[in-house]
Amino acid sequence: MRIQPLPPQLVNQIAAGEVVERPASVIKELVENSLDAGATRIEIEVEQGGVKLIRVRDNGRGIHPDDLSLALSRHATSKISSLEELERVSSMGFRGEALPSIASVSRLTVIARQAGADQGWQLSGDGREEAGGLTPAAHPEGTSVEVRDLFFNTPARRKFLRTEKTEYGHIETLVKRLALSRFDVAFSLRHNRREVLSLPAAPDRHAQERRVAGLLGPAFLEQALYLEQGHTELALSGWVAHPTFSRSQADMQYFYVNGRTVRDRLVSHAVRQAYSDVLYQGRHPAYLLYLSVDPVLVDVNVHPTKHEVRFRDGRQVHDFLFRTLHRTLSETSPGQGVDRETGEILSAAGVAEPGAVAANQRESQQPGAGQQPFRFQLKDQRAGYRASLDLQRPPPAMGVAATHPEQQEIPPLGYALAQLRGVYILAENAAGLVVVDMHAAHERITYERFKRDRAGEGIRSQPLLVPVSVAVSQREADLAESNQALFSGLGMEVDRLSDQALVVRAIPVLLQGSDAERLLRDLLSDLVVHGESGRIQEAIDQVLSSMACHGSVRANRRLTLEEMNALLREMETTERGDQCNHGRPTWVQLGMEGLDRLFLRGR
Repeated sequence: MRIQPLPPQLVNQIAAGEVVERPASVIKELVENSLDAGATRIEIEVEQGGVKLIRVRDNGRGIHPDDLSLALSRHATSKISSLEELERVSSMGFRGEALPSIASVSRLTVIARQAGADQGWQLSGDGREEAGGLTPAAHPEGTSVEVRDLFFNTPARRKFLRTEKTEYGHIETLVKRLALSRFDVAFSLRHNRREVLSLPAAPDRHAQERRVAGLLGPAFLEQALYLEQGHTELALSGWVAHPTFSRSQADMQYFYVNGRTVRDRLVSHAVRQAYSDVLYQGRHPAYLLYLSVDPVLVDVNVHPTKHEVRFRDGRQVHDFLFRTLHRTLSETSPGQGVDRETGEILSAAGVAEPGAVAANQRESQQPGAGQQPFRFQLKDQRAGYRASLDLQRPPPAMGVAATHPEQQEIPPLGYALAQLRGVYILAENAAGLVVVDMHAAHERITYERFKRDRAGEGIRSQPLLVPVSVAVSQREADLAESNQALFSGLGMEVDRLSDQALVVRAIPVLLQGSDAERLLRDLLSDLVVHGESGRIQEAIDQVLSSMACHGSVRANRRLTLEEMNALLREMETTERGDQCNHGRPTWVQLGMEGLDRLFLRGR
């Protein structure tokens, strides 16, 4: 067959295969156009999961009547006009393919009215090559796009659509993602003429958190840490959930780059590293994060759906994300302070309703032999007990002024009262009762001490009795040769034997007995993909975690009040003291209100 040009309609339908996968894909393109048009209110209406009808209306700038026909032409756009603008593109859409692609597989109508215009104008198409003529139409300022009978002229595509419930589920998920990307815009969603979402604009932090709680659930916000960090080229803000609020699947991970939702391996790797030693195995963190990058430093034109991006300096972005998140998660300790008015511990973890404590019992807390001495120094504990006892004294007689300066000096986790079943420490603080899992708490304290010791001395290496030769590609050999300092800092000695061969002569002492070849290949794989590797650190951290577990106080170990209080004080100064090495909580707070509800006080 001879080479020949394709008909324009077929070209558009082929392009539709890239950008119009299902009804949700249509809504994504239309809503992004509305956002680019400066809309502050976007109304979305669908019927039968979007197959019968999709209507998106906004209050944006509208479209000039002379441009309406161009809007349905391929590669016609108002968003870029030169290569320089493409390299710094900040709009959500810019290819000029969405509307013509949608029009080629549906019955499409566009009605638009510009600000200050006397009337709106309408343009319709029914999947054919040429759209109909312009006609006047009544319409408020802004644009409405109506898509009916999606894939009516491409039955093979329509057969791949799922049930109405499934397709609508994709739409609702998408609208939530869009609503989380732009707090300054009001969104509404109706399905089969029933209102599902009505979200007013959220101009301030309080209103934004109200939207987040409404879309992701109040539990996420209650267990989330807010962060805001950055400089000229890179800035990160948003919420990361405490490790104890982990998920069985990665269904609550929202990451935006310059307002665009993305799924990126580099981002996922940086987040996973930040959670590396605080998350239970097999669990997934929850987060809602916004990365702002100079547009010239990120390429958003990698994929037709723009779900993927490419950073000009991926390593810089990875390091920035990891450091920022790692620092935020490191600050989760019960020693950050106490609210002077409520007595509440200023930390994202450890708040529980009565009845939640029993769920934290673990299999690892079994009675063990050969207990090590409890290694806490005792400092000024008796003064603390006096302050605790003073709080329990009867109040002064009526009319006698009294102050309790000791109450202001009560540490966040308070003072120990007793030990329960050799597993939990019961303590009293300004807010009420604190219950501490002593094994989990001591495990975290011991683990962080091991890590500090390692950081001070560096990672010691162990020469291999028999060096291990590893066949690699030339690229991997070049990477290993140019990263000698990295390997040395990780306690490994790796030399180049030839163009495609390396030899491992030493590995970290804590990893002796490990598979040296597999370790090297994993490291090289990380260097190829991410430009760096944290595998050795993670492997050593796992060893240290196991050591900390074995070296920590076991269940059924009886502690004195002095020892219990020493443990509480150490928890307050330990990074990540709110959870053990496996991401489980080390303490919970039972406030007076919760206890009163338990005993029906005040009813």
